[in-house]
Amino acid sequence: MLQIDNISVSFDTGKSQRVDALKGVSFDLAEKQTLGIVGESGSGKSTIARAITQLVPLQQGRIDWFGQNTNTFNAGALREFRRQVQLIFQDPLDALDPRMIVAEIVAEPLHYLRTDLAHREIDQRVKDILPATGLSTDYLHRYPHEFSGGQCQRIGIARAMIAQPRLLICDEPVSALDVSIQAQIINLLVELRQTEGLSMIFISHDMSVVRHISERVLVLYAGCIMELADVETLYKNSQHPYTKSLLEAMPLADPRQERQRLKNRSLRAGNKSLDLMSTDGCAYFSRCPEADQQCEQQPPELRAVADNHLVACHKR
Repeated sequence: MLQIDNISVSFDTGKSQRVDALKGVSFDLAEKQTLGIVGESGSGKSTIARAITQLVPLQQGRIDWFGQNTNTFNAGALREFRRQVQLIFQDPLDALDPRMIVAEIVAEPLHYLRTDLAHREIDQRVKDILPATGLSTDYLHRYPHEFSGGQCQRIGIARAMIAQPRLLICDEPVSALDVSIQAQIINLLVELRQTEGLSMIFISHDMSVVRHISERVLVLYAGCIMELADVETLYKNSQHPYTKSLLEAMPLADPRQERQRLKNRSLRAGNKSLDLMSTDGCAYFSRCPEADQQCEQQPPELRAVADNHLVACHKR
């Protein structure tokens, strides 16, 4: 349904320099499939979400939706595309207009994307969607500041789902929430995916959460894909040094094992900061314990090392 072909996005820093947020990223997403995108802050995860929804322009490449280039959409086709592809944002309170009541917030997509609907039908759809996302219809006339973070995120999910999307892009949807609330939101998303037949892109820096919800996982570093595989392959047989470092950083439930993990985990040699400026070689070169001269001078191609398992590394 969705095909991302060699897209690049860059931003002007205001100092006569441009930061390459995405560099030649390619992947696809099938119907009713969930793709997890993981990487540290600044790796370009959110830029992928914004590029898909045309909130940022592409410097190169194309995005196809059911075989159609989204850059060629006219106003009507673009409106329908935005109805079918909905975003859930990281900070639930910041994503809600504080001047609007819940009924207005949840109904807003329909006013813009379904102009054929009468106000009475929109009101009924709002009342129907709230219970499906764990909210009471008693909340209809209350404001966002009256709710907890978890409730605000449920409101954001209701706003996205009322448009009846085919693809839900979740951009760090639980990172701003308490741990006790995170599981509730994740379970809600899993339930909606199953009942509504949704495709999903789930963006996170939390490897444990991504493993729970995803079928395939894309590992992103400094705007480049490091590894792409089905979830079990990636977590049990990862090949890229960066993926391995992310997995090593996952905390363990057993306190004794966790203490031993922290004790045994060696610091990566080289520069610890994520460098988004252009480089001739591998984006991970300055932090990779296996890097050599080839890695410094030549960017690796994303190639298959097994069925449905792609890695961008000269050593694999």
